[in-house]
Amino acid sequence: MRQREAVPFGRPRIVGHELDYIAQAVAAGELSGDRSFTARCHRWLEATCSSTRAFLTHSCTAALEMAAILTEVGPGDEVIMPSYTFVSTANAFTLRGATPVFVDVRADTLNLDEQLVAAAVTERTRAIVPVHYAGVAAEMGALMKLADRHDLWVVEDAAQALLSTFEDRALGGIGHLGCFSFHETKNVTSGEGGALTVNDPRLVERAEVVREKGTNRSQFFRGATDKYTWVDVGSSYLPGELIAAFLYAQLERANDITAERRAVVRRYEEAFAGLHADGRIALPGVRLSERGNGHMFYFLATDLAARTGLLDHLRGCGVGAVFHYVPLHSSPAGERYGRTGSAMPVTDAVADRLVRLPVYGGITEAEQERVVAAVLDYFARATP
Repeated sequence: MRQREAVPFGRPRIVGHELDYIAQAVAAGELSGDRSFTARCHRWLEATCSSTRAFLTHSCTAALEMAAILTEVGPGDEVIMPSYTFVSTANAFTLRGATPVFVDVRADTLNLDEQLVAAAVTERTRAIVPVHYAGVAAEMGALMKLADRHDLWVVEDAAQALLSTFEDRALGGIGHLGCFSFHETKNVTSGEGGALTVNDPRLVERAEVVREKGTNRSQFFRGATDKYTWVDVGSSYLPGELIAAFLYAQLERANDITAERRAVVRRYEEAFAGLHADGRIALPGVRLSERGNGHMFYFLATDLAARTGLLDHLRGCGVGAVFHYVPLHSSPAGERYGRTGSAMPVTDAVADRLVRLPVYGGITEAEQERVVAAVLDYFARATP
C-alpha cells in the first residue's frame, strides 16, 4: 500500500504572476536593484503601512541592521527587546556595539511585556524593539508613550506581521522604523527578502544613503548632485530586481493569502478547543485567527516531556511540527553580549512547551485533518 505523503511544516507556492513578472524584468534588462518592480513594492508598502518611505532589503536582518545604524546605537548604549525572538533582533544592535537588554514576554501574546519595560529603562537605553510574535501586535500604544517620555527610538520587528494591525494601524507603520521579512517561511515571500519602513521623516534621507553602501547614489540619479560619492557608513542592502518582481506578485495577493491562512489557523483553534478545556494543552491567550495574520498556529504542551513525546509522535505520523526559539538570554552569545532587564519566568516556560503546527498557503483540508488526527491520537494514547 502506498504511504501517504508527509505534511510538511511549510511549503512555498506561486500565487499569481511571479514568473511572468520575472520574465518582464529580464526582458526589460532590469536585473539590479531599485528598478520598476522595486518601486511598485515600495509604493505598496508605503500605502499599506502609511509609512513615509519603504525600502526593500535582502532580508529582515538587513532591515534591522539598517535600523541599528539609523538609530545611532553604539558601545555603551542599551536596546530593550524580548528574549523570545530570532537572533537577528539582537545581532543587528550587537554588531554596532550596543547591549541587548532582554525583558520577559506576556503570557497571552508572547510579546514584550510593556509593564516590565519601564523598569528596564536606564540612562543608557536608546531604543525599544518590540517583536510582533505570530503576527499579533505588541502593546504599541503603551510602548510609544514610554518611548516618548524617555526620548527613545522604537523599531518594530514586524518580520511575522505583514497586514496585522494595532488599533486599526498597520504594524510596521507605528514605530519610528519597521522591519519586515519575506523569507520563504513568511506569508508573503520572495524566498529571501525584507523591507525597512521609515515612519519618521528625519530618517528618510539617511536611510537611502545607508542602503546604498553609504553613498549618495540615489540623489545623483535624481539629479540632486553632480556626482555620487561615499558620504556615510552603509552596506549593500538592496535585493536584485528578480526578487522584487517575484515579491510584487505576492504582494498583489497579500490580502487573499492572509485570509486563507487565518482560516487554517481558525480550524486548528476549533479542533483543539476540547484539549484546551481538558487542560491537556494551552491555546494562546488571544485568538490568533482574529488578532494575528495567519502566520502561525501554536499551543503549549504541559511540560517539556509532553512536548518531546508529541513531536516524536507527529514525526512518526509524517507531520512536520516543530518548537521555536531558544531564548536569547540563555544562549551562549546572549550571555556574552546582553543582559536581562527582568526575571524571565514566561519566556523560560514557553520555550520548553511551545509546539507549532503546519500552516502554509495551499494546505488542503485533508492535510490539515491529518495533522489534527495525529495530535488527537497522541493525547488519546497518553496517560491523563
